[in-house]
Amino acid sequence: MMKKIPLDKLRNIGIIAHIDAGKTTTTERILFYTGRTYKIGEVDEGTATMDWMVQEQERGITITAACTTCYWRDLRINIIDTPGHVDFTVEVERSLRILDGAVVVFCGVGGVEPQSETVWRQADRYQVPRIAFVNKLDRVGSDFFEVVAQMHKKLAANAAAIQLPLGREENLKGAVDLVERKVIRYTDDLGKEFVVEDIPAELKEEAEKYHNILLERLAEVDDVIMDMFVHGKEISAGRLKEAIRRATIANKFVPVLCGSSLRNKGIQTLVDAVCDYLPSPLDVPAIKGTNPDTGEHEEIVTADKAPFCALCFKVTTDSYVGKLNYIRVYSGTLKSGQHVYNSTKRQDERVTKLVQMHANRQDIIEEISAGEIAAAVGLKDTKTGDTLCNESNPILIEAMRFPEPVIQQAIEPKTKQDQEKLGLALHKLEEEDPSFRVTYNNETGQTIIAGMGQLHLEIIIDRMMREFNVAAQVGAPQVAYRETITRKVVSTGKFIQQSGGRGQYGHAVIEMEPQEMPGAGVTFDDKIKSGAIPREFIPSVKQGIMGASKSGCLAGYPVTDVKVTLVDGSFHEVDSSEMAFKMAGAIAFNDGLKKANSILLEPIMDMEVIVPEEYMGQVIGDLNARRAKIVSIATRLNVRIIKAYVPLAEIFNYATALRSLTQGRASYTMEPSFYAEVPSHIADKVMTGTATARF
Repeated sequence: MMKKIPLDKLRNIGIIAHIDAGKTTTTERILFYTGRTYKIGEVDEGTATMDWMVQEQERGITITAACTTCYWRDLRINIIDTPGHVDFTVEVERSLRILDGAVVVFCGVGGVEPQSETVWRQADRYQVPRIAFVNKLDRVGSDFFEVVAQMHKKLAANAAAIQLPLGREENLKGAVDLVERKVIRYTDDLGKEFVVEDIPAELKEEAEKYHNILLERLAEVDDVIMDMFVHGKEISAGRLKEAIRRATIANKFVPVLCGSSLRNKGIQTLVDAVCDYLPSPLDVPAIKGTNPDTGEHEEIVTADKAPFCALCFKVTTDSYVGKLNYIRVYSGTLKSGQHVYNSTKRQDERVTKLVQMHANRQDIIEEISAGEIAAAVGLKDTKTGDTLCNESNPILIEAMRFPEPVIQQAIEPKTKQDQEKLGLALHKLEEEDPSFRVTYNNETGQTIIAGMGQLHLEIIIDRMMREFNVAAQVGAPQVAYRETITRKVVSTGKFIQQSGGRGQYGHAVIEMEPQEMPGAGVTFDDKIKSGAIPREFIPSVKQGIMGASKSGCLAGYPVTDVKVTLVDGSFHEVDSSEMAFKMAGAIAFNDGLKKANSILLEPIMDMEVIVPEEYMGQVIGDLNARRAKIVSIATRLNVRIIKAYVPLAEIFNYATALRSLTQGRASYTMEPSFYAEVPSHIADKVMTGTATARF
């Protein structure tokens, strides 16, 4: 039975970072030093507690966000270790949605990398307070001060060091604490034993310099420190800690710590900083919800005695208990066996069991209270983003937004026996992962799976074969093209049928124009005046338009970035029906697409290539041949960093090409950025089905 912790002693945090910055290694050390595990797990050896999936252990990367709980001092810390790879960015998105704070890990050599920027923006969007940990300072070429400078420049963060590294690269011995003005020196390789000493004379000048920088940064955002700083008053360590906590929770300041997780240095002070500076559920603003019956906004009070309210942020399939719904409770308590109301689906559900997760291990608990995170068993229809509450106090929390897939593949079962298993496996995987989509192409008779990248689909297919024992054949990856229009048109749709008895009559006139902002999708606006179409038929027109937008007129790809306005129409007293207006809407939309100069769009990737100087010419030449647009070339130590926008169709399996060009010495990262028009000569090939992605 888990002991009840006061809300102010609870920390819900996430570990977020670029791939390979050391998130899981840092989490493993936290679990070891807090006594949660007795042995340090290693990512490279496939023994990390948090990387429990077979695919994670084989590849040495985190694929799914794993939850765990540990205790430090008199506090309980719920930790979610998130993936760094862009293909699994949805895991970061849904974790940040429900967390109160985050530790952002930066590589001491790589600094602020592309995915670091992505996760930082995600944390900005959800206004999650964060502290930074500069890791890997034992490596050659690491530079703590350069990483802090990059945080200012690239992330516009008001960040300042609260620690300085003691020693450099292989001579890293510990840290200089700028708050307590002491030195922490590790005396063993396991990192368990350390001594706290006065700052030696040779480091005093540097420590004083960065202590003053810390005070200046805090004074900019904290009136108490500003007053004391201006008047030259002595600021005690206690006062300084209080100010850092206030500014961090208000999202106005980011304290920066340092260390090396692999060498077991800096972890205890990082956990101290989590306790000292990151918020409890009581410190963050109360979450707002909407009453589904009245539409009015309501504040959800974080208290055990308040009406129950929770958000389901993740769904997984467990081979023993079936479906696990990860929930964050915002108010009230939930007991095992209790009935809850899913206000998103408007239906009752029953929680048969509650479990506290430690990676993939489950500890059964009897109840969960406000501010806590756990997993519920027995919820049949609850999906990611659904709100659970009491039926007597219905409330709806805003759901999460997930990115659109950019890559797709056809999949088919190998045998008749696999047919049913395939459908079941795909349904379960789609339920777990909101960025994975399954559709059926009626024209080709194929099942199409779509995801965020090649690795994403590889993992899905691997899981399907191993976990669900489905033998399947998979087609080559295809680009998820889109279609849109380039000019404003007015289009009419009429659906009239006479068959002796009651006929069908629907007539709609719509305006179609390109959206002002790319990425807005297809929107519908109703500007019908004087009852030209009765109100009850207008949703049917919208339904017809949205259905038609799933397949464009050029090559059958989904239509995006079109603003549709219903401006006129007519109806028949007897023959008009919902079906007739749905058909009229679809006819008007399809007719408009043909008149509005439709074009084909392709996903463009934001790419960063890190390459030794001697290979730069070959890499740039190859990128130019792949229709890349070079944005910038920067220098970091002895390597060049090339930033470019490249069409996805040109860079399937780019890793192999880059390896052969640079003898395996270059690396790259990429993430979807935007959609752009396909050049006409390539668009013709896509429409005739003769286009091939470059492998």
